[in-house]
Amino acid sequence: MPLEARTWVRKMRGGSQAHLLVAEDGHHYVVKCRQNPQHRRILVNEWVSSALLEYLEIPTPRAEMIHLSEEFLREHPELSIQFGQRLEPVAPGWHFGSRLPVDPNRVALYDYLPDALLRQVANLGDFLGALVFDKWVNNTDSRQSVFFRAQVREWSEAARHSRRQAFVSLMIDHGYVFGGPYWQLDGSPLTGLYFRPLVYETVTGLASFEPWLERVVHCPMEPLDKAFRRVPESWLDGDRDEFERVLERLWKRRPRVPGLIEETRNARGNPFPQWR
Repeated sequence: MPLEARTWVRKMRGGSQAHLLVAEDGHHYVVKCRQNPQHRRILVNEWVSSALLEYLEIPTPRAEMIHLSEEFLREHPELSIQFGQRLEPVAPGWHFGSRLPVDPNRVALYDYLPDALLRQVANLGDFLGALVFDKWVNNTDSRQSVFFRAQVREWSEAARHSRRQAFVSLMIDHGYVFGGPYWQLDGSPLTGLYFRPLVYETVTGLASFEPWLERVVHCPMEPLDKAFRRVPESWLDGDRDEFERVLERLWKRRPRVPGLIEETRNARGNPFPQWR
């Protein structure tokens, strides 16, 4: 169910000029607004990505529609977007919310870990699944992730019987899938990679990217169709037919994904040194 915003916390860094808010369910959300500088299509991309990552069983924050009422915006004039020298108030309505996995007042979130700690991340293999996803959807941004300490079984199906605590990773920030606001699926072999080569050092061949390759190649239409039907009309603003064509091309692109991974391997600066 869509949620009402209750508390403004702070403005986030980044090109989308998102804001950190607390919603009526008590959780913190990073909210990307409809008139963000990167384009309203960014919200559509985030929404559909959340559904596809859930289908692929790749950990990502829960997505919600966050409603900003006129009253809430009057009480929080800090909710604004900078366009050059001009400051524009955020418009009331439905915006995209990405729920933080923890209460930031109690548990630290990191966007960087040193090598020694990165190797200990319990679900490090999910970076390989994320690359499969990023190749499929043409994520023209580099792979983004956050890390935090948690009970591993809460974030990994493979470790559902584990009682240990460790760092886990969530894949975030999917506004530039489909080429961002351009809604294109042709990209460079080196797009979508995480900036730390360490996460790919176990790759020895296409088999290293299972089970995610299998899930993409045999993905049913239902996850795409369900997500598409739930996108608010105000986010599409007349682009519904065009985005439906994007999803049709995405559907046809599924068998190409193994080849796209191989193109990455054969590109200049091969990120998979153990792939012989």
